[in-house]
Amino acid sequence: MIIDAEILGASILIVDDQPANVSLLEGLLGDAGYTRVQSTMQPRSVFALHRKHAFDLILLDLQMPGMDGFEVIEGLKTNDADAYLPVLVVTAQPGHKLRALKLGVRDFISKPFDVSEVKMRIRNMLEVRLLYRRLAQHNERLERAVRERTAELRESEARYRSLTELASDWYWEQDTHGAFTRVSGPVIEMLGIRVDTLTNGRATEADAGWNETERGALRDLIAAREPFLDFVFSRVNAAGVQQRFQVSGQPMFDQACRFVGYRGVGVELLAQA
Repeated sequence: MIIDAEILGASILIVDDQPANVSLLEGLLGDAGYTRVQSTMQPRSVFALHRKHAFDLILLDLQMPGMDGFEVIEGLKTNDADAYLPVLVVTAQPGHKLRALKLGVRDFISKPFDVSEVKMRIRNMLEVRLLYRRLAQHNERLERAVRERTAELRESEARYRSLTELASDWYWEQDTHGAFTRVSGPVIEMLGIRVDTLTNGRATEADAGWNETERGALRDLIAAREPFLDFVFSRVNAAGVQQRFQVSGQPMFDQACRFVGYRGVGVELLAQA
């Protein structure tokens, strides 16, 4: 909600080549309580003034010598930093209104002035303008927060991977289908499983000898998307040696809270004949 103090404190520029019209609008705005009102009778100066002050509203006369209001509007469309063109045109020609609206003007004031109508249109347009600016600022803050949070997550993940690779025999990631998408460390040598098996899930001779009860319990945890810590499972390899492994893992979710897979660390505990 926009409060009166924000509206009355909005910055306004009057652009008109007639001193009487400028004085009339300045007096009208002053009587209504507006405190930040500027004026110019030089239409070519509008662009520099708007770049400097970023006016919340420009009251623009359309019929001026040298450069008319339509040319000013076209210039503002390339000069304005945001997508909202804060122009309220002043005209005595009904045929000019449609042309101005097609150029992006938000509203118009007819000559001769109706004081009550002028005040209402100015206030209404300022309220919309300030709401639009507040929304743009809110979106900018959200985008900045997302960028900062994304950078923090990437940094955290890099530290996590670095630490786990130092502290464990291997690091692994799986996708939503359980296929391994990343392994590091001597996991291939320890488990005797080829990389293509890790990535496409095809069974090989290396799959034999596992304790299926233990592996089934681990699969159940993963299927339930539960984290697990120091889970121990074993197998007897082709040489008749029993191997024991300890793994820890956690589910991964994207920013929309969708499950995208698992990641974890593992270590071989010991080998027994």
